[in-house]
Amino acid sequence: MAQAVELDVGERTVRVSNPDKIYFPEPGYTKLDMVRYYLAVGPGITRALHGRPTTLERYPDGVTGESFFQKRVPKYLPDWIPTAHITFPSGRSADEMCPTEPAAVAWAANLGAVTFHPWPVRREDTDHPDELRIDLDPQPGTGYADAVRAAHELRDVLDGAGLRGWPKTSGGRGLHVFVPIRPEWTFTQVRRCAIAVGRELERRMPDRVTIKWWKEERGERIFVDYNQTARDRTIASAYSVRPRPHAPVSAPLRWEEIDDARPEDFDIRTMPGRYAELGDVHADMDDERFGLETLLELARKDEADHGLGDLPYPPEYPKMPGEPKRVQPSRAKKD
Repeated sequence: MAQAVELDVGERTVRVSNPDKIYFPEPGYTKLDMVRYYLAVGPGITRALHGRPTTLERYPDGVTGESFFQKRVPKYLPDWIPTAHITFPSGRSADEMCPTEPAAVAWAANLGAVTFHPWPVRREDTDHPDELRIDLDPQPGTGYADAVRAAHELRDVLDGAGLRGWPKTSGGRGLHVFVPIRPEWTFTQVRRCAIAVGRELERRMPDRVTIKWWKEERGERIFVDYNQTARDRTIASAYSVRPRPHAPVSAPLRWEEIDDARPEDFDIRTMPGRYAELGDVHADMDDERFGLETLLELARKDEADHGLGDLPYPPEYPKMPGEPKRVQPSRAKKD
C-alpha cells in the first residue's frame, strides 16, 4: 500500500491512509479517489449534512467487502467535529457525529464511509424533524421513468399543500424528494404526513403507486416508503456515494431535469464536473421552511372519513400506539 497522504481542507489537515486501496474494483476507483470526490462537492454535501446526526455506512475494504452502519461516534473523533445525543426507538441512546465542514466528510471517508445517512433533525433539537422526506422506491417491474411520473404527481400534491420539494436521485432507480419544514412536529406526526402524501398519490395513480407495506401487495408499482420518516430511519444524503459497482451518487436535480436525467450518469467521475459548472442546485433549500398543517388535516380526514389510520412500522420497532397488526396479509389469512 502507498504511504498515507495529507490533504489541506480549509483550516484542517486530513490524513488519508492507504490511499491506493481499491474501493470500487470495476472502474478501479481508490479510497483517495472517493475522498477527492467528496472534497470536489464539499460545500454541497456539507450543506446536506450540516449539524445533522449522521450514520456512516462503512466499507473498510471497499464496496465488495464487508460493511456495517456506524451509528455511534467513531473512535478518535477529532475534537473539532461536533456530536449530538440521539435516542433510538428501543429507548437506547448514543452520540453521533454531526459534520459541519468538508474536512469532517473527508475524515469519515478515510474510515471507509462510502455513504452518509443524516437524520432529518439538527443537533440542537433531535426530537423534531426539519425535513419531510418522500422516498419513491421502484418495485420489480418498474424503474426510474415510473418514479419520475410519480414525482410529477407528488409535486402537484405538495403544491396543493403549500409545500415545495427538492428532488434527487437515490443513487439507484428511485427518487427522493425532501421538503424543508419548521421543526415543530414530532417524528410520529411527520411520518403521519408522509402516509397522507402516499395515500393521496395512491388515490391519484392507483395502477402506478402504492403505499402497501407488505411486498406481496405492492405489485409493479412505485412504493412510497413512508417508514423512511420513522425515528432512526434515514435516507442517503445528497451527493452521497452509493455502494454499487460504478460508484454512483445521489444527485440533486432541478425539477425540470428529472425527465431527461439518467441516474447511471451521476458518479464520482462525472459529478465533480457538474458541480463545478452548476454548483449546488439545492443551495437554496434552507431559505424557507414550511408548515405541515395541511397534510395533518389530510391525515385527519383520511382517518375520520375513510377509516384510514396508522400503518405498520418496521419489524425492529416496538409496537406503536394505534398501529395495526404487524403481520403480512397472507400469513394473517392462514392464521
